[in-house]
Amino acid sequence: MAHSYIKIADLPQVIPVFPLAGAIVLPRGQLPLNIFEPRYLNMIDDAMAGDRMLGMIQPSGGPDALPALSPVGCAGRITSFAETTDGRYLITLTGVARFRVLAELPVQTPYRQARADFAPFALDLTAPDEAEAFDRDDLLSALQGYLNPRGLDIDWDAARDAPPEALVNSLSMALPFEAPEKQALIEALTLGDRFACLTALLRIDAAEPGDDEPPTMQ
Repeated sequence: MAHSYIKIADLPQVIPVFPLAGAIVLPRGQLPLNIFEPRYLNMIDDAMAGDRMLGMIQPSGGPDALPALSPVGCAGRITSFAETTDGRYLITLTGVARFRVLAELPVQTPYRQARADFAPFALDLTAPDEAEAFDRDDLLSALQGYLNPRGLDIDWDAARDAPPEALVNSLSMALPFEAPEKQALIEALTLGDRFACLTALLRIDAAEPGDDEPPTMQ
């Protein structure tokens, strides 16, 4: 990452938020986004002129014009940016740290902003110990049981060699879980907790393959 955040005090207290069901970013993970709505184009313009930070967060509740925000999201930094000929922005958001929403702020901007509390997730700023116990075979077995009924496949050699955090977080971000399942993964406090949650979700969902496509990024 081009910019390094060492402590919670380095992070902004107020961040623009991008509510999108089924889309999460996790610390050190990379999320590509295709931005085309005017309010979010404006949000990216403002972020690029500042600290390049924004918060990915899932809406909670129904499809209201202004749905409530989930209690926990993850802030990321825009680490790549390109503009298309038809005015869209193609960005990559690299996860920095999760946050708890303290309050949504009344603002004049077309996009929403929230006061963020990063303190509960201070450990996100430090990569986890790669020597931590990690049953890769159990995870890959559960993953195979989830993918096969759906006709999906991955690069298994890469999955066997990937560092634990990169593997768990990339699967948590990329697999087409339902929004509540995605929220459970983002709220898992430690990498070990997320590993356990991911393995359980894979085994539960393996019995009931769905037809849903991964979410379309706005």
